[in-house]
Amino acid sequence: MRIVITGGAGFLGSHLCDRLLSLGNEVICLDNLSTGSVDNIAHLLGREDFRFYKHDVTEYIYIGQSIDAVMHFASPASPRDYLELPIQTLKVGALGTHKTIGLAKHAKARFLMASTSETYGDPLVNPQPETYWGNVNPIGLRGVYDEAKRFAEALIMAYHRYHGVDTRIARIFNTYGPRMRPHDGRVVSNFIVQALRGEPLTIYGAGDQTRSFCYVEDEIEGLVKLLMAPESEEIHLPVNIGNPHELTVLEIAEKVIELSGSTSRITFEPLPEDDPKVRRPDISRAMQLLNWTPNIKLEEGLSRTIDYFRSKLQVH
Repeated sequence: MRIVITGGAGFLGSHLCDRLLSLGNEVICLDNLSTGSVDNIAHLLGREDFRFYKHDVTEYIYIGQSIDAVMHFASPASPRDYLELPIQTLKVGALGTHKTIGLAKHAKARFLMASTSETYGDPLVNPQPETYWGNVNPIGLRGVYDEAKRFAEALIMAYHRYHGVDTRIARIFNTYGPRMRPHDGRVVSNFIVQALRGEPLTIYGAGDQTRSFCYVEDEIEGLVKLLMAPESEEIHLPVNIGNPHELTVLEIAEKVIELSGSTSRITFEPLPEDDPKVRRPDISRAMQLLNWTPNIKLEEGLSRTIDYFRSKLQVH
């Protein structure tokens, strides 16, 4: 297959490029590098089966050859990013999705979008099944990301129903692993960087809010299975791709300190607006449709990620 990946130089996008190339596909990577980095795909440059174009997907996209699938992963994806880039976040969720699904429609290609667990907002149901409609504050600080993704899902379902485009929607829960940016503001990368530098680990609130973390290798396997699954009416509905193992933010901080051998202590700051109290996927649909469950245990995934940051930050 020839597959277009938007946001392909980002954390998840670059791992997707690697995995799809390893399966014998050809990959065309688009990224405007606002939060992605050429470093993530430098090892792929020069390959005949890989091409990279610096491009903003809110602008017209022209590929000039047949394509079989489009995977739309372009978007700021951490609270720090979308608070700094609110308009760009809304535009890539709305205009970017419109441009990329238009590309898929024209090419008669399959379309998969990276949606998010943020569509559930601060959920009143735990764990969250795909049938839960969410509890989102549309005018809050996080609304620019939450509502951009919710709009994108509605647009995709409209293109599927009206134009017959073969669409897939992956609701991605917290993912971690190598190629995360050191200062992206996400829980795991924040804690690891602080621990390795001997700085206090910053917890917002009391640390009793829960999260579920999926190692990037497992996440990518679920996403590829969703892309490659045979077409059916159920496959067009959103599918949660995440790890259902739930733990508190305080427990994650303590685990990072333990695995990194850090002497850091923990400090507490006020909780940000609309910070979800719980976050845990119901993955029944992924298990049934894709025969997918995550395999990598938290300790193993965290150890690999700590090793990555240790080498990147050049600390011992």
